[in-house]
This record gives sequence, C-alpha cells and structure tokens, in this order.
Amino acid sequence: MTTHASNQQLVDRAAPPPPRPEGDTKRDLFGIRIDAVDPPRAIARITRWALEGKPATVAFTAVHGVVTAVHDEAFRRALNEIDLVNPDGQPLRWALKLFHKDELSERVYGPHTMWRLCEWAADSGVGVYLYGSSPQVIEKLQSRLGEAFPALDIRGAESPPFRPLTDEEDAAMVQRINDSGAKLVFIGLGCPKQELFIHEHAGQIKGVQLAVGAAFDFHAGTLKMAPPWMQRRGLEWLYRLYREPRRLWKRYFGTNSVFLALCLKRLLLGPGKHAKGSG
Repeated sequence: MTTHASNQQLVDRAAPPPPRPEGDTKRDLFGIRIDAVDPPRAIARITRWALEGKPATVAFTAVHGVVTAVHDEAFRRALNEIDLVNPDGQPLRWALKLFHKDELSERVYGPHTMWRLCEWAADSGVGVYLYGSSPQVIEKLQSRLGEAFPALDIRGAESPPFRPLTDEEDAAMVQRINDSGAKLVFIGLGCPKQELFIHEHAGQIKGVQLAVGAAFDFHAGTLKMAPPWMQRRGLEWLYRLYREPRRLWKRYFGTNSVFLALCLKRLLLGPGKHAKGSG
C-alpha cells in the first residue's frame, strides 16, 4: 500500500497546466486537464469528429488515471495532450463541481459510451475497429456486439501480443486500421497503456481513437458491471475490489487515499498551491 511519505510526494507533484483558452471545456484537477462534459456533449463531439474524419483521441479517466498521471510525468503529459478526457468516475464529476462549479448531469462512463457509440455507428453506417484485450475476449466481444447491433460494421478486430510491438509490427497495425476505413477505433489495453497508445498514435491512426479500458470485458461478458445504484454513488471501485481483491486492493486503497489527500489540500490551499515546481 502507498506510504504516507509517498502520498505526500504525489500531492506535492500535482502541478497546474497552462491556462486554458476561453470557451474550452478543459478543467484543472491537480495538474490533469479533464473535460467538463456530460454524456450527450461527449457523444456529440465524438460523432462529429467521426463524420468529419478527424483523427482525434479520447480517454475515459477515473481516480486511478488521475493519480497515476500525478505520479508519472510522461503519462501526465500524454493525458493532457489527448483531445477529450472524459470524467469517467463519479469522484471526478464531484470534484469538477466542487472546484469548478460544473454541474454535470452524469459521468461519462467508458463502457456506456462505447455501447451508445456502437448503436449510433450501426444506425449511421460508420465502421468501427476493436483493438486490445485477449483473443478470447475479442471473439466474444465481436459476437455480442453483432447480436446487439446486427447492422454494426466491424471493420476489424485484433488482440495484440503481450509485449511491445516492433517498429515493423506497429506500422503494420496502423496500416491495417487505416486501410479498414473505420471511423471509430476502440482501444482496450488498460490504464495507462491505452492512453499512452492513443497519444503515441495521434495523427497516425485516422479514425477517432477511444481508450475504453474494461469496456471490452464488460461487453464480452467476461466481467460484470457494478449495480447501477453502486455506480451512482461512486462505489464501483468497491464492487470491482470485491470481485478481484488480489489484483485491485493495492490500486484502490492507494489511489483513493492519494485522491482524497489531493482534494483536501486543494480545499485548504486553493488552486495552484498544491505543487512544488513540478511540470
């Protein structure tokens, strides 16, 4: 579990980003630029980019992603350069209200957004691509999406090897995705790997890249979502911890305590005073 000293180091390293342009939806949460959007606004932006053929990047970030970015400068820089960083977790929605007075009707949950976008793509004739997870999950995901949306045009689906791709493999993967003509490219590699992936391939992959994380497992049926009442109350982490205690206990107890410390320090000191020279 994260120690008190390391928690304090993470709090002190959370630096505010440069000022945002007038009218931008980006908000500073401990040095991370989160977009103050609700599901309709996020989906409207993503579908517009898809129809325009814009090679955009989209992330769905919860507490774990924010705390990881506070700790990891390279990940923080990548996350802050992603076009749309949605508040995936309820605590982020609450923090946006507390610190920026943003009244968001709902969090922008990655699995729900992926489902709604697949429905839209099926109705609109827009092709999608699935990249990530294991071969078994990818196979089940294709089957379930096809059953739910018979008109959905899945242009390709692949599970990458569990190792870094060579330059040649990476170039071939980008070529396959682009040749497919898919306008929505769903990436399920887990945080922070998937956010680093879409940042690294920004402008190379021509569709809208969406780092949707556990959405692949949820929609494939290999993981169960938390009950709606737990999701509304920000308790999804507790449900996932109950389901996978050995894998997730350190993540949730460590990151949740750091996030709480960040919130308390900002409440006490105000914005811009929670950092000591970090970039």
